[in-house]
This record gives sequence, structure tokens and C-alpha cells, in this order.
Amino acid sequence: MVPLKYLAELTPKKSELEESIMSNKCTFLPMEKLKLNSIILDETRTVKDVYDGYTYFRNGDVLIAKVTPCFENKNMAIAADLTNGIGFGSSEIYVLRPNHSINNRFLYYRLQEDNFMAVATGAMTGAGGLKRVPSETVNNFTIAIPTTNEQTQIAAFLDHETAKIDTLIEKQQQLIELLKEKRQAVISHAVTKGLNPQAPMKDSGVEWLGEVPEHWVQLKLKHVVKNIIDAEHKTAPYFDNSDYLVCRTTNVRNGKLLLDGGKYTNKDTFDQWTQRAIPEEGDILFTREAPAGEACVYDASIPLCLGQRMVLFKLNKNKMLPEFVLHSLYSGLADDFIKQLSQGSTVSHFNMADIQNIPLFEPPFKEQLFIIEYLKKIINKYDAMSDKAASAISLMQERRTAFISAAVTGKIDVRHWVAPTTSSDTTEVQQVVTA
Repeated sequence: MVPLKYLAELTPKKSELEESIMSNKCTFLPMEKLKLNSIILDETRTVKDVYDGYTYFRNGDVLIAKVTPCFENKNMAIAADLTNGIGFGSSEIYVLRPNHSINNRFLYYRLQEDNFMAVATGAMTGAGGLKRVPSETVNNFTIAIPTTNEQTQIAAFLDHETAKIDTLIEKQQQLIELLKEKRQAVISHAVTKGLNPQAPMKDSGVEWLGEVPEHWVQLKLKHVVKNIIDAEHKTAPYFDNSDYLVCRTTNVRNGKLLLDGGKYTNKDTFDQWTQRAIPEEGDILFTREAPAGEACVYDASIPLCLGQRMVLFKLNKNKMLPEFVLHSLYSGLADDFIKQLSQGSTVSHFNMADIQNIPLFEPPFKEQLFIIEYLKKIINKYDAMSDKAASAISLMQERRTAFISAAVTGKIDVRHWVAPTTSSDTTEVQQVVTA
């Protein structure tokens, strides 16, 4: 039983670097480019430019995020293929440099084990999104250390097993992306071409879109809304045990209002923030940024006020149905409009004039109803398939975690494990994917 500080050096001293390499290039690693078993090596800097203020590491070191939620997401990897063998990264990254007593891949897997994750998460200090794992928690965490030969065997076993699981997870993630693309294509076709293939068509005036039904009217969002309300340019204060949702951009995704992780405020703040307009059934919530163009139809059972970068559309429901407007906002027409606005910018965003000019097509009221009912069935089908794939991913991630925890704590004996042949391994993965 050995504390980690006797097995690996936490945050190695950059003073070991020689003065002669200060003008050399090195890998630069922002926090967002450190993921589980993955570092993106597409940035380089000069050593002298990053020497102060950044975390130093070299090939073979184990990197682990120390700040929430990156730590809980297990954003950790082994540094490899660094420019000149050296890297510098975010100050929110811990570096562990294994000594001769521990294999770096065994250490990498040991840090993913459930008990360590629970202890480190529970010891986090700080407020809100700035909670960090204290260095003493990492240094003093005690593990049972097997022989170096057994560490190597455990790491090889886990390399093999996690690679299989990761392949399966990737297949399910690809399926979810494919379903998302298909869903988008069906929506775009329905709200720009209609459901009647025999309907007379006319030129839309949009080069990539081609023709639209002849009897549909092309207009802009400002022609179908009574009012567009933008949020305050500050965030409403949050209060525990309050009843009024502060709708932020994170709460609106894929046509739905998400309440997980929601922040709430009190009645006085709600009254202040809704002086210009109280959201009503059938209004549309819309994001101006982070990301731009997400929307959902408002359900009046959830009292809310707008957070920063949120917009409320008060629709003229006698002209266009809320659900049809919502689908139109997710069509290729609106998406193309967003892309045009963000050309040359690193962040897609709308100002109020942009929002008013979002292009739409207006079919007759009865046709809108038919399209809404058709899309409801199709979207439910795609969503059910996506949910099933997401559930499979969750189960496989649990299996991955269980394998790692069992192996690194000696609950399964892998000393005599031998890796299967490549051909039989591939067949096994294919069989599981097919099932």
C-alpha cells in the first residue's frame, strides 16, 4: 500500500529544462484538447513564450484535468508524440510523472478507478464551476501496487478490453450522428418542399434550395410574430429552492426545453425580468448565441424568465403554427442563414435585426397541420433510435469503468491473460455491433 506521491512526481519542475531549448518549439495543450485517452496535438509554441503561467510536461507523463467538470469527465491521457518531446498546457492540468515503481499506463488506468474518482471529487474545493481537486488529495491517495510485470499485464489487458468497448461506443456515436443528419434532412424537406410530390413548384430564389411549392409564400420571421423580446444584458440572480426557471442557452437543445442543471430564481426577480413580456403557451424560445439557432416551443407549465442571449418570439398564431415555425428554424434554410451571418467570425450569433429577417416559407394553415403531424411521427422514431443508442453507450461506459476498477484493484486476475488473435477479436466486435 503506497501513497501516489511515492510513485509519481506531481507537477514536475520546469526548472529542469535547459536554457538552450528556450527558443525551441513545443506542443501547446489548452484544456479543451485534453480528453479521455486523447490529446489533440495541433498547436505549437516557443518554449520561452509558455514557460511562465503554463503547466510543463514531457512524453510519458500522465495528464489529468483537475477542474470540474473536466475531472469528472475523466479528461486524462498519457503525453506522447510531443513536439521535441516537450509540452506546456493549461494550468488546470495536473501532471504525474511515474518513477521506476509504476508503469505509466497502469497509473493512467488506476486514476480512472471509481474509489479514486469519488474521493477526489468529494475533496474538491472552490465555488461553482471553479472547483478543483487539491494536490494533497492526489499525492496522499494510497493504492495497492502490484509488481511491475503484473502492472504491465494489467495495462495490456485493459488496452485490449477498452479498445473493444471504445470501438462499440464509436459505432453508436456514429449512428447517433447519422440519425441527427437524417432527422435534419426530413425536417428541411418537409418545411421547404411539402409532402405532396405532385404539387406545382416555383423557383425559391435560393440557389441551393431549388424549387418550392408554388402556393407557398416566402416571408421573414418578422411577418409572423407580434413581438420579439430579447433578454436582459445580465444574468438573473439564482436562488436555491426557487420555482422560476432562468432559461439559459444550455436549456434549449434540439427543439426541447431541458431542465437538467437548470438554475432558478425567486418571484421578485421573475416579476422584474418579465416586465416586457411573460412567456405564454406556444411562444418560442430562441438562442442568439452559444450556440445560435436553437429553439423550442414554450410549455406554460414551466414558469420562466429569459437568461442572457435568449430571445422570446410572441407569435401571431393565426398566421403560422408554433410547431411549424419551430421546424422551419431547424431547416437548412435557417441554418444557411446562420452560417452566412457567422462567416469570418469565430462565434455564430444573431443580433435583433438578424433574427427578424430569418427566412421562412408559409404553407396554408391546413397544410401546416399535416406537416406537423407527419414530422411528429418521424422525429419520434428517430429520437427513440437515438435514445436507444445513447443508452447503449451509457451501458458500455459503465462496463468500461467496471473492467478498469476490477483490474487495477486486483478483483480479477489477469496474470495469465493472453490477447486473442486479431481476426477473432475483430469478429467478436462485429458480432456485438450487429446485435
